[in-house]
Amino acid sequence: MSPKDFARTALAELGEVVDRLEEAPIRAACERIASARHVMVYGCGREGLMMRALAMRLHHLGLSVSVQGDMAAPPLARGDLFVVSAGPGELSTVDALMGQAVEAGADILFLTAVPDAAAASRASLVLPIPAQTRATEDMAASALPMGSLYEGAMFVLFEAMVDDLARRLGKSAQDMRARHTNME
Repeated sequence: MSPKDFARTALAELGEVVDRLEEAPIRAACERIASARHVMVYGCGREGLMMRALAMRLHHLGLSVSVQGDMAAPPLARGDLFVVSAGPGELSTVDALMGQAVEAGADILFLTAVPDAAAASRASLVLPIPAQTRATEDMAASALPMGSLYEGAMFVLFEAMVDDLARRLGKSAQDMRARHTNME
């Protein structure tokens, strides 16, 4: 298979994931993000990279946001939202951080390919992403290796959520550009 054919296959697979997404949890997630006093995001590995991309866009929208583990991340409290991803459902770091968020009184938005995972019971809201992860390879046979389908779906979903949030918050592309760094 040529690289272009592989890319077309990957895009088709991402389209199938988007077709399986449920609209209600996406809208509820956007509502929670828009109304949070502060949003903190976290994910392991490449999921963490997608979460950082979301944090950047939330910042561009003018929301108070941080990435768990960054030195400038504030403590979570009541009124805050911890947005966390565990594609395979259970990751020890995610479980521990969810416990800390609950103890602090923050709400939790949990993204996962395994919505019936035990960790989901700690979440205020679960946003299922029905895509293969490294640990759920039996879910579907993807041309993409390990968790790449889940991670790619996160990126596409986050862009759609940012579009929804921009409209909800009355922010234009120009408003977002004005909050982009000038240090590149």
